[in-house]
Amino acid sequence: MALTRRRALTTLGAAVATGVAAPGVAHANTPAPAAQSPATAAAQAPGAGPAGSRRHRRRPLAQAHAHNDYEHPRPLLDALDHRFTSVEADIFLVGGELLVAHDPEDLDPTRTLASLYLDPLAARVRSHQGSVYRHWHGQFQLLIDIKTEGASTYRELDRQLRRHRHLFTTYTDGKVRRSAVTAVISGDRAARGPMEAQRVRRAFYDGRLADLGTAAPASFIPLISDNWSLNFTWRGVGPIPSAERAKLRGIVSAAHRRGQRVRFWATPDLPGPARDAVWGELLAAGVDHLNTDDLAGLQTFLDARGR
Repeated sequence: MALTRRRALTTLGAAVATGVAAPGVAHANTPAPAAQSPATAAAQAPGAGPAGSRRHRRRPLAQAHAHNDYEHPRPLLDALDHRFTSVEADIFLVGGELLVAHDPEDLDPTRTLASLYLDPLAARVRSHQGSVYRHWHGQFQLLIDIKTEGASTYRELDRQLRRHRHLFTTYTDGKVRRSAVTAVISGDRAARGPMEAQRVRRAFYDGRLADLGTAAPASFIPLISDNWSLNFTWRGVGPIPSAERAKLRGIVSAAHRRGQRVRFWATPDLPGPARDAVWGELLAAGVDHLNTDDLAGLQTFLDARGR
């Protein structure tokens, strides 16, 4: 871990443990205007009641993945308003707590995985009688990207997931029991060891293209993710080279034969014809999750194509 990251985490750890605000971090007890908790807001978000159901008659977007979801003004809630079915949260283990941020300098003791994601999802699923979206029986994915050492961070994550045992899809002795939310663990690869050793597990592992076709089953690696820019040269300008189209479709076919889903990050994400061209090729190939920071842009793209 870089020296700057260690210093930031050490400072935050002291802040979490003592209740003293770290430099550049809001104090947990600083007075703020009264507002709904994220859990209450999630339960009352569009789709939570009759009026919300009328507003969002269109079904959830099966291919929509919110990359770095926590950087939106309302983490999780904005993605739900745009009918996304997959969100991504980066986590750091600091002072025994899981904090959500992209970089150490952005860590805030009040922005925990529990407060931004676990508790709001649990409240929403309760209000919808077992589903993230009312009258929807699909799987909602919570992709958790571990930014600190993987094994220790995963152990704390596993402890927190156990508090919501009925919320998450579970692996037990070779069998998978589906539930409203499926947690998939990405980021630091050291999480793999303790996950593979578990007889009961409430999370699954985010594989890479190198894992495609290996002995690891879909009950452990249900998702294959990789960096588009490291595997393909095409960026949406002009037609996709025939060899790259064949490569993409071969990857998707191989994954789907094994019951695995496919996602690429680092695809073009600036609005315009190049992004639309890449998204169109990904859809045509059967890629399961389109990665974006532009919630409204992807919603518009998928709605226009009846997805």
